[in-house]
Amino acid sequence: MKKRAVYPGTFDPVTYGHIDLIKRAAKIFDEVIVAVADSIAKKPLFSTPERVAMLTRATRDLTNVSIDSFNQLMVDYVHKKNINVVIRGLRMISDFEYEFQMALTNRKLNDNIEIIFMMPNESYSFLSSKLIKEVALLGADLSEFVPGFVEKKLKKALGKASR
Repeated sequence: MKKRAVYPGTFDPVTYGHIDLIKRAAKIFDEVIVAVADSIAKKPLFSTPERVAMLTRATRDLTNVSIDSFNQLMVDYVHKKNINVVIRGLRMISDFEYEFQMALTNRKLNDNIEIIFMMPNESYSFLSSKLIKEVALLGADLSEFVPGFVEKKLKKALGKASR
């Protein structure tokens, strides 16, 4: 039986921290589905199809990784996919409280799901999509944080948003 996992998130935009976790998960699991949440609450800068396209390009060399999107409860999505392992990233200790609360809530909603917490390489442990958007807005060089094509899309989108 194949070992399969879902790595859900908004990925707005995808960062090297996300890509690091995807690569690590791809070494552990036979199949990893990176599931882009269609999150209205987080008010993403990029549309769901744009985020899916960026992730598809960023992971194109990983043969056991696929990109999908969802607009329902994560537990319902993984149930529909017949997967019981969910990967969540922990960057700093500040992420733990939120992720722990979400894991316990998801366990109450579906106790067949196992949540696995993974930490990115320490060089990416401080990265967040929110921080990347903030420094991009101020014109910072993002080459150490996101792939070049993401930086271009981000700066273009933020240029339009700030007008």
